[in-house]
Amino acid sequence: MNWILLLVAGGFEVFWAFELKNSLGFTKLIPSVLTILGMIASFYFLALALRSLPLGTAYAIWTGIGTVGTVILGMFLLNEPISAGRIIFISLIVTGIIGLKITSSH
Repeated sequence: MNWILLLVAGGFEVFWAFELKNSLGFTKLIPSVLTILGMIASFYFLALALRSLPLGTAYAIWTGIGTVGTVILGMFLLNEPISAGRIIFISLIVTGIIGLKITSSH
């Protein structure tokens, strides 16, 4: 269950980062409010997951989900560049996330 909470926290991490981009530096009200609500939700679910998951593992996975998710959204929704290099390095982050999960004792 705590791993699911961590995935939800990572999903909200991606959500708020995307809305932060849409807020145009907090100049648009709705995306700004969604950014703040997404941040609160992300931290809340991370805090719940940290009740039993190791801090280093959970934090690394949480930020990894946010990183990978925002890069993918950027490439497909914001027309950011898609290159072999970006895909290779994102794959390395995903490999690290999987490795941390596999080696975690929880």
